[in-house]
Amino acid sequence: MKIHLLLLACILPFVACSNNNNSKAVAAEVETIQEDTLTLVDTSLYADMQLRENCFIVISKQEQKLYVCEVVENDTVRVAEFPVCLSQNLGQKERKGDMKTPECTWEQPFSITQIQNASDWVHDFGDGRGSILAYGNWFMRLKTPGFSGIGIHGSTNNEDSVPGRASEGCVRLRNDDLDTLKEQYAFEGMKVVIKHEDEGLKPFEEKYY
Repeated sequence: MKIHLLLLACILPFVACSNNNNSKAVAAEVETIQEDTLTLVDTSLYADMQLRENCFIVISKQEQKLYVCEVVENDTVRVAEFPVCLSQNLGQKERKGDMKTPECTWEQPFSITQIQNASDWVHDFGDGRGSILAYGNWFMRLKTPGFSGIGIHGSTNNEDSVPGRASEGCVRLRNDDLDTLKEQYAFEGMKVVIKHEDEGLKPFEEKYY
């Protein structure tokens, strides 16, 4: 948002002193920028966290975002968001090795069962690089009934994959974002909702769009 406002501040004086043809062209560009600005998420609406234990995570496959939300009195608010990398293949996970990220319902969410130090964990992606550091500093193991080994972790040696669809089923964050999530928001027992690709917005989510 600040970038758009700065760009407008630079463009508008030029519009005032340009000839008519240039003025019309630049004015049209300004209008386009203004329209684009309206589609941006206004993170100023995000609240400061009040109580960590009242927070939960929502992961949107459609937006490739992880949102930290908090229940505050009779409302649910967002307090943070991070881009994520999800599975290579779309849809609900059906079997081990299908390269899909499991989904759940709001009524039966997943949860973080462990937050493990993964700073020296390695993985072989089968891309010729061999076993390399791959998980960032933390692995937030999820309880995903029917499947094991699914978690939220970093993207060491794969930072460019975030956001995107390139994982084997886990949820990747950029390493710095993972550290922030762990230090400021996450805890063992935290509820995690992973939405399917075409799932709509809950009423509390609509105010952010």
